[in-house]
Amino acid sequence: MKVSVRGSILDLLAFRGLPGKRKKRFAKASSRPLPVHPVNELAQRLHPPKLQLVVSEIRDETPTTRTFKLAPAADSEIAALPCFRAGQYLSLKAAVDGARITRPYSISSAPFEALGKNGFYEITMRRVEGGFFSDHVWRHWTVGTPVQSSSPVGLFYHEPLRDTGKIVGLAGGSGITPFRSMAREIVFGDLDAELLLLYGSSDEEDIAFYDELEELEGKSSGRIRIVHVLSSEGASLEGCEQGFITAELIERYADVPGSSFFVCGPEMMYRFLEGELSKLDLPRRRVRREVWGELTDVASQPGFPSEAVGRTFQIKVKMNGISTEIPARATESVLVAMERANLASPSLCRSGECGFCRSLLLGGEVFVAPSGDNRRAADQKLGYIHPCSSYPLSDLDLETPGEA
Repeated sequence: MKVSVRGSILDLLAFRGLPGKRKKRFAKASSRPLPVHPVNELAQRLHPPKLQLVVSEIRDETPTTRTFKLAPAADSEIAALPCFRAGQYLSLKAAVDGARITRPYSISSAPFEALGKNGFYEITMRRVEGGFFSDHVWRHWTVGTPVQSSSPVGLFYHEPLRDTGKIVGLAGGSGITPFRSMAREIVFGDLDAELLLLYGSSDEEDIAFYDELEELEGKSSGRIRIVHVLSSEGASLEGCEQGFITAELIERYADVPGSSFFVCGPEMMYRFLEGELSKLDLPRRRVRREVWGELTDVASQPGFPSEAVGRTFQIKVKMNGISTEIPARATESVLVAMERANLASPSLCRSGECGFCRSLLLGGEVFVAPSGDNRRAADQKLGYIHPCSSYPLSDLDLETPGEA
């Protein structure tokens, strides 16, 4: 398009005619307001707040890991699944033992597989012994089970404006899922990046997608390299590293100064890698950590008062204009206490990152783990908390939004 500049004076004079032109357009316009603004309509179509899905296929990956293929339900209002970026997650919603809860799970399929009328998502879930949600899924989800979910969300993805073209993925256990998505998108889709994946597992039997990862590495023309790291003694997998993912191991395989690091795995792995990555002197912008859900042992966090362990407090919750008083243990998040009382507060990440559960603390004291405190500075000053990453240290008075 050819653009001509007439000069600063002429351009300024041209603005003199704008008010008259605006008045003429206002006079010709309809007096009836638009029912839905076109931009809002487009946003709703691309990112609906809720998805009605159905389990269309189930595959066992390891003795404790299972992949669920999710497709739009027959009566779904959406014509096609919302697109996403490799590394994002779905927040699944379910009623378990009378309580309405949510759980975030990374999408293990690739973005290109969600496109079109036959598009689908896949989530890969590890069954946790005694796990509240995973045990429910194992017992009740079969082909045809309806599933309610959020649209894809999350910040754990490669962004060329921010990240280098070399990804170093540090995965542990079921934390392989977002990297499987990235690897498939590199080979078959549109992700223009290289991936070095250091994948930590306890033993050979614990490795998910082993054959597929080997196949993707072979088809990648050198853009993907997989290194398995097994922690159990006596592991015999050919070509694997033994022990844990250490700074020394990372330096042996990775171009540290020229790479962006992505970490996904269990909470203990995050704690271990925090020390190892600090040895590499990486700029903060070069390290991205996927949210892992709620803390499993908040009492072990620095700054948590030991005298609060074992105590139970009362929370006065105001939701949708109705006040309810519920009990809450100091070592459980405010969100868990509300869910146990069947108060459906909105939530997505369950780690303090997204702010979807943002609530106003009118009175009382909470503990917020530093790793989960992603509140804006203004929210901290004005008394807002994220219930998913806040733990009661006294009786609380809370005003929270109800689930939409």
